[in-house]
Amino acid sequence: MNWDERTETAAAADPAGHAADRLMGAEADGEDQAVEAALRPKDLREFIGQTKVREQLDLVLRAARARGAAADHVLLSGAPGLGKTTLSMIIAAEMEAPLRITSGPAIQHAGDLAAILSSLQEGEVLFLDEIHRMSRPAEEMLYMAMEDFRVDVVVGKGPGATAIPLELPPFTLVGATTRAGLLPPPLRDRFGFTAHMEFYEPAELELVVHRSARLLDVRTDAEGAVEIAGRSRGTPRIANRLLRRVRDYAQVKADGVITRETAARALEIYEVDRRGLDRLDRAVLGSLLKLFGGGPVGLSTLAVAVGEERETVEEVAEPFLVREGLLARTPRGRVATPAAWAHLGLTPPQNAPGGAGQPGLFGM
Repeated sequence: MNWDERTETAAAADPAGHAADRLMGAEADGEDQAVEAALRPKDLREFIGQTKVREQLDLVLRAARARGAAADHVLLSGAPGLGKTTLSMIIAAEMEAPLRITSGPAIQHAGDLAAILSSLQEGEVLFLDEIHRMSRPAEEMLYMAMEDFRVDVVVGKGPGATAIPLELPPFTLVGATTRAGLLPPPLRDRFGFTAHMEFYEPAELELVVHRSARLLDVRTDAEGAVEIAGRSRGTPRIANRLLRRVRDYAQVKADGVITRETAARALEIYEVDRRGLDRLDRAVLGSLLKLFGGGPVGLSTLAVAVGEERETVEEVAEPFLVREGLLARTPRGRVATPAAWAHLGLTPPQNAPGGAGQPGLFGM
């Protein structure tokens, strides 16, 4: 496996990486990457969840093997931590092909991409993470490479510059993105198979927890796995991270076995509540309810109230709160739902959105 060292450098400089150090952040940190290497399933049969994606991808790969050809290009979209990188590794393993890994932020010039493409072997799988963040010149070069397996390398500058066509061996591009809407249509159209990764159901996460516990040699009972899965925000990466933190607590404070009570006590220490909200999530909701009566309030004002950057509130806390039905985005600003008042054990005032006398905003 070949790693582009610039990938890590670009990721470290990513302003959106502010969530990477949160226990409940879905982005991978250094510890996650090390542990995930040991926990990753090696083939589609081992991969838990994403049933439709697995079935469809299995057909694509089997057909390619039967033809003796490289698999069609694959685009995987979805939130961080759902298994896009793992699936790229499985694709390479199923095709018995080498895997090259890089990322969009590491490719800022067409020459960067040309250097990678020109060194690919026949049938090799190129995994391009955060493909939506690739530079436009490189993106345009990728169109031709994906469709015709050819790139034009420009030699010289100015009027004397000439384009030399460079033939490429057939390869499979696996693109991953958390923001599929940012991909231009010409790029999306060149992928033969496109899949959207969904958040996991609690029952699926229970299977993830049991499998990871077995591989990590951690003892957990059924109820302990249920407790961890229920607080994992539908994300396997978070489930595995919580499992490791609960394991630490069980080893130090209990008999080493993860039970429901042990998991609940451990996650209380780490400020992860029963719905998976952490300190930042509760701070956003608490400020919205206590300071602004449930809203509506502007995003910048809310960010100042919780002492965080606007981007942190919008990109880190909001998506989960909206998905949980605790917060709504409206033209007038952010508004708490009745479920938010109930979750924090507060009574909404008469004029609060969704409170008595205000039922129409959420249709309740």
